[in-house]
Amino acid sequence: MKIYEQLRKVQEYLKAPKGQYNDFGRYNYRSAEDILESVKPILIKNGLTQIISDEIVAVNERYYISATVTIYNSEGESLSTTAYAREAENKKGMDESQIT
Repeated sequence: MKIYEQLRKVQEYLKAPKGQYNDFGRYNYRSAEDILESVKPILIKNGLTQIISDEIVAVNERYYISATVTIYNSEGESLSTTAYAREAENKKGMDESQIT
């Protein structure tokens, strides 16, 4: 089975419940851990392995976390995606060390 078909099956069956609660905002949300725990058995069932890596990168005097997820199947095919995240430059009432 081609990797895109395997990924489609994972996406079809993945249900990640909102297992966390934010008291301040009074809303439920799903954490990265909630999503990973939900997706692991579906990946295995569909013959896929997931590797997550991250690194700190500097872009124009700002530091970002670059996270890459790659999935592999037993036929040697793979798919990857990368995303970046950083803290806000300013947060009311906080100094730079608190923001970081």
